[in-house]
Amino acid sequence: MPPAPGDRDARREDVSETVWQVLADKGFGGLTLRAVAAAMGVSTGMLMHYFPTKRALITHALGLLEKRTAERPRRARPAAGLATVRVMLLDILPLTPDDTARNRIWVSSWDLSLADEGLTTEQADRYTRLRATLLPHLEAARDLGELPAGADADLEQLAATAVAFTHGLVVQALFDPARFPEEVQIAMLDAFLGSLFGP
Repeated sequence: MPPAPGDRDARREDVSETVWQVLADKGFGGLTLRAVAAAMGVSTGMLMHYFPTKRALITHALGLLEKRTAERPRRARPAAGLATVRVMLLDILPLTPDDTARNRIWVSSWDLSLADEGLTTEQADRYTRLRATLLPHLEAARDLGELPAGADADLEQLAATAVAFTHGLVVQALFDPARFPEEVQIAMLDAFLGSLFGP
């Protein structure tokens, strides 16, 4: 029997928290209805009232991951321009245990997203939104004269390059944390930004 509407709403947060715990422990590869049900101490049948298919569970998990990413603590934004671009990119890197866990979950989702056309589109849209958040700050940098001559020719391409570098560094830091501790990641990001924009 399906849960009553009030019970369903009350249980949704518990379900979401358990989905997050399974993701943190096992990644998307271990995210199954059975794993979530076992972690909650309920039957798979009960859980299927919330997620009738594994794809529904994955879609929920991706939405939950995006929400938690958006709500995470962030560094204070300094003055407009390149200083804020730097801080925004630092907020992406796995510099703390929580950021590392969140990035591990994101990376583990890529295989599933690449195998599903709808999820591929959603992931591409996330990257579009991420690049778009950098654009106003790159425009401010241009207006402040912080970009070297010619660097502002295509700000969208600059945003894409910055995101591509940062996410490449995320992957390396996840696979080889001893080689890429916090101070190395920050130094590499600063060197990269210096190569794009000058000191």
